[in-house]
Amino acid sequence: MRALLCAICCVLSFHLANSQNSPDCRTAIPVCADMPITSATDGSGDIDDFDPEVITQSGCLEKGSVASANIENNTSWYVFRAGTDGQIGFDIEAQPVTPGGLVTSELDFALYGPFDQTSGQNFCTLVGNGSAQPIRCNYEVNDTNFTGIGVNPVDGRVGAPFVVGSQNTYDEYIDVIAGEIYYLFINNYNTNFDGDPEPFTLTFTGSSVDDDQNTALDCTLRDEFLGLDIIACEGDPDIVLSALNSPAGPNIANITWELDADDDGTYETTLATGAGQTEWTVTSPNSGRYRVTIETTFATIIQDDILITFYATPTPADIDIVVVDDFVNSDQTDPYNVEFVPIGNGNYEYSLNGEEFQTDPVFMDVPPGINSVVVNDVNGCGTSEPIEFLVVGYPKFFTPNADNRHDFWNVYGVEELSNPRIYIFDRYGKLIKEFPTNTLGWDGTFNGRDMPSSDYWFRLDYDRDNAGVVVARSIRRHFSLVR
Repeated sequence: MRALLCAICCVLSFHLANSQNSPDCRTAIPVCADMPITSATDGSGDIDDFDPEVITQSGCLEKGSVASANIENNTSWYVFRAGTDGQIGFDIEAQPVTPGGLVTSELDFALYGPFDQTSGQNFCTLVGNGSAQPIRCNYEVNDTNFTGIGVNPVDGRVGAPFVVGSQNTYDEYIDVIAGEIYYLFINNYNTNFDGDPEPFTLTFTGSSVDDDQNTALDCTLRDEFLGLDIIACEGDPDIVLSALNSPAGPNIANITWELDADDDGTYETTLATGAGQTEWTVTSPNSGRYRVTIETTFATIIQDDILITFYATPTPADIDIVVVDDFVNSDQTDPYNVEFVPIGNGNYEYSLNGEEFQTDPVFMDVPPGINSVVVNDVNGCGTSEPIEFLVVGYPKFFTPNADNRHDFWNVYGVEELSNPRIYIFDRYGKLIKEFPTNTLGWDGTFNGRDMPSSDYWFRLDYDRDNAGVVVARSIRRHFSLVR
């Protein structure tokens, strides 16, 4: 449990108004509404928050025509949690680079949410693949140094629903419910390809803040200064954890980083210690819970931890394909059912034979014969190649019209059975065909003549091993010949 191990002296609280910049969604800085936050847009970060194969603009944030001048250059990410039900807004004020200097930045923003922190979803993946679109967003040309949600403090302009070309640099307030998580993306569009830091001030507003700025947003989220737990993909760039957003600010006497690789409550590895160890870099695929303990110059101790989990692109070795029902695996001979069981900690969805993906790993009424499944990591870490598997069973129809499709009827996968024999009967019980397993099957003829379209019956005799005991099985079913 993340906690402040002891009360922090009030003299330490001043630093919270000066938050570091976080250029990536996955390391978004937790913030609160009790005081303005001063930061800067100062770099594109180390990972694409917006999948370039999916998103060419983020809802309403223009990507730009210059390849290097995209929405991820000169950015900042923040995360906040609603403390009470009510109304929230914010002002983003561009500041001069030097005191008394000119303001050169053109700030835009996008707000994503609400998210449920208990859902276990990877919110940054939802943002990156376009599943989550901004609920508020503004990239109009700023005719004041302000943009945001609510009311422009310069001219009293009231925020309105987003309309392209409206020239209103403010959007309407959001109504929040306690516990909801929101991610705020701030981008400097005017110079978003030169990488130079551009300072700004973020101040939360709205009726909830007017009622009590200390409870409008849940300030305990700020104690999680390492950020929310991170889901990453193997091969992603390094993740840099920072202790500098802790309530200690610069008043640090010593810092210790530890690792609980199994996330079982035991921190078995001390990674680094020393007053200068303000950051720790996590490389792929080193999953685990990372903890930092800070001793301040005021003899207080502050602590936080974060769980980082790396996922990989699924492979056949990551999935156990369990054919629950077919001629080999159960006494149920129709329909055929299959379950895909993840091996390890994968979080997957499945597409059977090119159909839509589903998160339910159980598929009912699977066709007999060779099938294929594609496994997708729901965290955005990749999709497997098609994985083939066999369901031993019979087709319910065949069409012997020499088009090379369903021209023969047979039990698919019959070679997997022990001592099989197949008998075909017409609807009156007359034996039409008997054949072993080393043939293509029945071609729909009897004594060289085409048999008519109708229902036909078959009997399959074979032996099955039931827990070491060989049991003779006989299956009788019908199928259709269609011409």
